[in-house]
Amino acid sequence: MNVETDEDLVPAVDSAAHAVGDLPVMGRIPAGASRDDAVAHLREAARLVRRRDIQMVRAAGLGHIGGEFSVIDTLVTLYLGVANISPETVADPERDRIVLSKGHAAAALYTTLAIAGFIPPQELSTFMQPQAMLNGHPARTKIDAVEASTGPLGHGLPIAVGMAFAGRLDGSSRRTFVVTGDGEMQEGSNWEALMTAGNHRLSNLCVVIDRNRLQQGARVEDTNDLEPLTDKLRAFGFEVHDVDGHDHGALLDAFAQVPSASGKPTAVVAHTLKGHPISFMSNNVAWHHKVPTQEQVELALTELEKS
Repeated sequence: MNVETDEDLVPAVDSAAHAVGDLPVMGRIPAGASRDDAVAHLREAARLVRRRDIQMVRAAGLGHIGGEFSVIDTLVTLYLGVANISPETVADPERDRIVLSKGHAAAALYTTLAIAGFIPPQELSTFMQPQAMLNGHPARTKIDAVEASTGPLGHGLPIAVGMAFAGRLDGSSRRTFVVTGDGEMQEGSNWEALMTAGNHRLSNLCVVIDRNRLQQGARVEDTNDLEPLTDKLRAFGFEVHDVDGHDHGALLDAFAQVPSASGKPTAVVAHTLKGHPISFMSNNVAWHHKVPTQEQVELALTELEKS
């Protein structure tokens, strides 16, 4: 017999309880910005994205807020600071590609796209509503900036390898970035894709692993341990960077080395905390798929004001 606990209950939600104030469109790091200014731009964008994300999940009564908060710094750095893509170039064949393989972190993606100017911020209030373009998993057919429909884990990385292959066949310098979860790296399809990318030296490919060490219901190491992860990635023919996934400067430095001088594909193991930086969410497996109460939202917003 299953015993229901408070952790299992979805609190009553108010679908009208959207953001307090509008999310600004910050756009990319300004041209000529110093490193300190670039990092400050990304840090503020990530803070605002987290504010809006938790309000979206609260209003919808659905979401994967823990894994969204762990990957937001990576997404903000890619869209606002690294990738050669803008709202004006989403159809340019020479644009860089970004694939969010851990598609359940869709709210983080949508909020990042909004702050970068790819979708109107007011669309965020439609998250998870019937017929809305902001599905629980990103859909290529609904948002131009979404490169691949993702959700089933183990699909995004193989798709990205195909994109990197296409870039080589086109004689293009465009890069492909794909963001996966570490629990997702238990999928065999990902290791087949890594083997293919390493064997063919797809130097225009960068795989980012959100290494928060938690998956639905358990720690990754207790489910199917990935270690020694960096050694495995190197054995598959990758240049590997171990970084603090919440350090925007470290992420900028790692992504700046794509394509690698060695001609190998790149893997960035981004060490993160699920639910970062909220005290009651951080590194807590309960927040993989959990809706905050209104009181928890207010606590989180207060902490984000101080972060």
